[in-house]
Formats: sequence, structure tokens, C-alpha cells
Amino acid sequence: MDLNYYKVTGDEKIKLSDYPTTENKTNDNEKIRDEIIPPLVKKLKDLHMKMNAEEKHGILVVLQALDAAGKDESISHIFVNLNPQGLKTTTLSKPTEEEMKHDYLWRLHNALPARGEVGILNRSHYEEVIAPRIHDVLLEGDYPEGADETTIWSLRFEQIRNFEKYLYQNNFHIVKFFFHMSKDEQKRRLLERMKNPDKQWEFSFSDVEEREHWDEYQKVFEDMLNETSTDYAPWFVLPADDEWHSRRLVNEIMLDLLERLDPKYPETTGEDKEKLEEYIKRLEKE
Repeated sequence: MDLNYYKVTGDEKIKLSDYPTTENKTNDNEKIRDEIIPPLVKKLKDLHMKMNAEEKHGILVVLQALDAAGKDESISHIFVNLNPQGLKTTTLSKPTEEEMKHDYLWRLHNALPARGEVGILNRSHYEEVIAPRIHDVLLEGDYPEGADETTIWSLRFEQIRNFEKYLYQNNFHIVKFFFHMSKDEQKRRLLERMKNPDKQWEFSFSDVEEREHWDEYQKVFEDMLNETSTDYAPWFVLPADDEWHSRRLVNEIMLDLLERLDPKYPETTGEDKEKLEEYIKRLEKE
């Protein structure tokens, strides 16, 4: 599978409409779920265990989309299988009063992974270049000197690129998934949640209200992808109408990154190795 097909390189401007929301893989859901994903998850888990033990690299995973596109399901079907000691999941929802007193990236710091960890952002710092553009909710203090309603977004894009480059240069790798869903598919999924008593807890009235801004969101998402996809922190656009196919892609892309990092279990050497052998003999004699 050519994963570069889904990757936004940042080398040239893209049109979001050129990326499909489906590759007609829904008929393969059962095969992907039962036959393809399990061995991929096992490989991912094994590599994550090595990375967690090595404590050399960290990975920050960004999951961004409109509601019902599949972010939560990717966590529950893929990432939940990883070693919990090396996993950190954070949802950056609407900023609190305390968070609004700081710069917009301040609240991200507690969500960042340590070396050896995979940190997952279910919604992320990218909310700060999405929702405020749709709803015009920036405060006076959010504008740096010389910036206005039009120039602040290019400034924030630059700041995000620089921040992600700083993380990358310190061995924290960023992989970003945009779940590209059609309006019809979101409607189907929202109605399924609303009509099923066991799924109504997943539904929020704001999910329907935000659909009124669908076209605006597509334009903002397109700008986000074009302005912040880099070689060190690329975006991958997933055909989110195909739920299990998208989850497979998340797994494949994560595997590709970890295989390139090639983590290894630390070796016991020197005095520690001698002491280890001594303790092995001690226990064997009991």
C-alpha cells in the first residue's frame, strides 16, 4: 500500500476536494477488522514496547476531524492495544477560563509525550486555527501587536510549524491524521447515534449545529493542511467514510514511522551484566 498517496507533502497547494472521502472499502469491513488489522496491531504493540523501553524517541499523534468522523474509534480499536505505561491520551476541548489567560499553545504542554511514549491528541492545538475562524471568538489579548483578523492566522500557522519543528529536533515525532468525511456520511452516523439509546450519550446538539458551517470548515481544513503539513510533521488525509479502512491506514502509517525509528530494547552491559548473571545464579540456587 502506497501511504504517500494519503500524505500532504507541503510541497504544493492541495485541494481538499481532490481527496476522496471513500475508496469503496466498506464491503471489506469484516475482512479488514478480523484478518488484516489484528496482525498489524501486534506489530505496532511490539515496536511500541521497544520504544517505551529505549526512551529515545517520543511520538505525538494528532487526530483532527469533524464530529463522528472516527477519531474516538481509532483510539479504541488501535491505540488502546498499546502498552498503557507508554501511552498518553488527551482531548483538547473548549479552553477553560484558566487556559484562556495564557498563550494558545500553553495548554498543550501537559499533553506532550515523554521519550518512550506515544501521546495522542483527540482534537489538538489545531482547534486554535479552526474554531476561532469559524465563530470569531478571539479576544483582544489574543492579537499580537500588528496582527488583525486576517493576518493572525498566517502568524499562528508559522508558530505551529516552528513549535512542531522544535519538537522534532528534540526527538519527538509528529504524525497528524485528518479524517476526511462526507456530509452525507456524517448525517448517517449522527442519526444513528441520535436514534439508538445506547449511543445517544455520544451525541451533542452542537454536532448538528456545526453542520451549518460545513463549507466554512472545509475551507479552514484545507488551509490548515496546506499551511502546516511539513516533511517533519506531515498530515495524512484519510477516507473516513470507510471506517475500518481508515483504522487500517492509521495502523500502517504508525508502523511505518516506528519501523523507521527502529527502536531496540536496551542491552545490559558492563557491571550491570555481571551483577545480572550473579543474581540469576543466586535465584537458581534457591
